[in-house]
Amino acid sequence: MDALPQTPSFKLDGQRALVTGASSGIGQACAVALAEAGAHVVLAARGIDRLNHTVTAIRERGFSCEALQLDIAEVEATQAAIEQQPPFNVLVNSAGLAIHSPALDTQIADFDTVMNINLRGAYFLTTAVAKGLKASGKRGSLINISSQMAHVGGIDRAVYCASKFAVEGFTKAMAIEWGAHGIRVNTICPTFIRTPLTEQTFDQPERVEWIKEKIKLGRTGVVEDIMGSVLYLASDASSLVTGTALMVDGGWTAD
Repeated sequence: MDALPQTPSFKLDGQRALVTGASSGIGQACAVALAEAGAHVVLAARGIDRLNHTVTAIRERGFSCEALQLDIAEVEATQAAIEQQPPFNVLVNSAGLAIHSPALDTQIADFDTVMNINLRGAYFLTTAVAKGLKASGKRGSLINISSQMAHVGGIDRAVYCASKFAVEGFTKAMAIEWGAHGIRVNTICPTFIRTPLTEQTFDQPERVEWIKEKIKLGRTGVVEDIMGSVLYLASDASSLVTGTALMVDGGWTAD
């Protein structure tokens, strides 16, 4: 009888992971998931106090992590900080920003603020981590937290959609460029997840009604809904997956 196939490991023992936007919300949940799987996680965010609180809580559960104060909108400083670190096997870029308004009311300053973090910062963070992997000859999994709004339009979300559609584009291009080096690049595309970033939306009853009509599973998301997805893409379980978007949207984009 032929030997049965073995399920690829979801463990990340001995690997280094960088998670941005890690002091709260989706980023914090991703950091916990990777640490639980055995990775040493470098948690990065702009606010050091909340970041240190998260690091302390993770360490108290017996997992390995450290804090790195980082603002990915400051591209040159981010590149310098990554160069000073040993290579990262896993990147989860969860740093992001949303400023919503009708398209005709978009302010140039708001447009630039969103793009500087969601697109410019994400782009150069991804390339900085990839440079370290290529130089060391290591394989890796680079994951950008995108959005279902990278695949559809949304009310008052022209700027946010533009930024996330762009993330999907550079993710595919980088996956093609770096595949031969064993570097995988993917996105996770959540629906509306209850986090500090989405509080302004959940405070509007008409927006909540619109959201519930769109989500086929009948509920909005929580950060735990993302944890399994990030572990899958970070681990050998997804070793043939690159250049794609993992939808965690409750069926929103199935129409």
